Amino acid sequence: MASDSQRNVKITRTSAGHYTAVNGRGGTLQFGDGATDEFTPVDLLLAAIGGCSAIDVDIFTTRRAEPELFVVEVDGKKVRDEGGNRMEELSVTFRLRFPDGQGGDDARSLLPEAVRRSHDRLCTVSRTVELGTAVATRIEP
Repeated sequence: MASDSQRNVKITRTSAGHYTAVNGRGGTLQFGDGATDEFTPVDLLLAAIGGCSAIDVDIFTTRRAEPELFVVEVDGKKVRDEGGNRMEELSVTFRLRFPDGQGGDDARSLLPEAVRRSHDRLCTVSRTVELGTAVATRIEP
């Protein structure tokens, strides 16, 4: 496995219910337990799913035309039952509008293929969620 394939995020508690994540490139993101308007881990999961596909679709379509509207909405249902907490019924909705003209026509015609390619092959986040992968946990002193 190539060294550039490894990813890392370090999470530090900043106060009760509040945390800061720092990625390997030095970017930071604050999140919390839902007591405030900060994103929760579930919000971040939904944002990661939508964001990953948004980037893929953006790259493909904006080669043809700059969108007049580009919104991606991710929905899901949080379930708490004997199987544990999880998200179900995840859906990603794309709302894109391109200008009139050849470039806009090209972007509109490419859109379904771009969404399909992101979902079926390119988006690491949704592919990981759909295929499933083990999550190992460790406790270090």
